[in-house]
Amino acid sequence: MPRKKAQVPEEGKLIGKVTHYFGNIEVAVVKLSSSLKVGDTIRIIGGETDFTQTVESMEIEHKKIKKAKAGDSIGLKVSQKVREGYKVYKI
Repeated sequence: MPRKKAQVPEEGKLIGKVTHYFGNIEVAVVKLSSSLKVGDTIRIIGGETDFTQTVESMEIEHKKIKKAKAGDSIGLKVSQKVREGYKVYKI
């Protein structure tokens, strides 16, 4: 009997949630539940918003970082307006 492959949801793996958005500088604060690094592709979904982008820069406490781990809250430059509670997926 063949083994079934685990189904990956169409939107990707849930890795975090938006906790704040700074509209003037287009930066979302994301609380991570999984690791993320510069160069990863993410998808942000919430309300009427659903977009994909590549992670170009991240910061923790105003210091640029290359990767972040589960439990970190990061500042992430986003290409569209987001709101608190939007979900972040890694594709």
